[in-house]
Amino acid sequence: MASIIGNEKSVNPVLRISQLDALELNKALEQLLWSQFTSCFHGFKPGVLTQFEPEVKAFLWLVLWRFTIYSKNATVGQAILNIQYKNNLSQTEKYQPLSKHQKLWYLILTVGGRWLEERCYDLFSNRQMQSFCKIKSCINFGAGLLKLCGLLNFLIFLQKGTFATLTERILGIRSVFCKPQSVRQIGFEYMNRELLWHGFAEFLIYLLPLINVRKLKLKISSCCSHIAGLSNSKNTLTAHCEECSLCGEWPTMPHTIGCSHVFCYYCIKSSYLFDMYFTCPKCGSEVQSLQPLKYKFEMTELHA
Repeated sequence: MASIIGNEKSVNPVLRISQLDALELNKALEQLLWSQFTSCFHGFKPGVLTQFEPEVKAFLWLVLWRFTIYSKNATVGQAILNIQYKNNLSQTEKYQPLSKHQKLWYLILTVGGRWLEERCYDLFSNRQMQSFCKIKSCINFGAGLLKLCGLLNFLIFLQKGTFATLTERILGIRSVFCKPQSVRQIGFEYMNRELLWHGFAEFLIYLLPLINVRKLKLKISSCCSHIAGLSNSKNTLTAHCEECSLCGEWPTMPHTIGCSHVFCYYCIKSSYLFDMYFTCPKCGSEVQSLQPLKYKFEMTELHA
């Protein structure tokens, strides 16, 4: 009864991007599974899995194949995207599950092929005998030929949209949707808000480095002080000699820029070299000339 219902299901072609997404999900799952497995051996001697790594990986992929392709006709990535494999060798247009031979050959070509590649690389990487070198060259030639065929298959896949991998084309299995894809009602309100916000944020990230925030702040503060008519009685050179207008400490080698305020030589020199349009942080005056302070005051007078 189940087979009759399965045969009555119609075939729904899968988009290219969905097939590629399924392949990427499969790779991500394999990496996650391997990382979780190796984390169980962190307390053991280093390199305990190195000698048997191809066999351990093959066993894990075998278990994964048993509960995905063999039982559900779909990989994990395909199951997430509502996709499964169809036997494309059948003459009917209705859905036909994979045969046992196709499933076994899928296991041999994927899990067995990867195990053979890794194990052969380990066997022949350190051998220098002439016979081993010939075998190694033949294996490398075969691997290169398979990769070339995979590239050609991928180009054909981009054009026709079927058989994303060389294994699928050899075995005659095709990706189809499990259920008909209904038209979804999508609201773009949230997406529009996100796009506007991201665009505004990128504009600010581009604009902020071009703004001299310090100079702008000084301009605003000087304008506000002029509008409010604030006049300080300590606006004399003698009063302002007590501290540097930049660091707030007693001025070392005091210098002026043409206004009534005093700066340490290193403070004003570094600020002016960093910004040639530097202005006084107290009054907003531009640098006219950097001159040492000519007036001499007694320390007792200044502290008084």
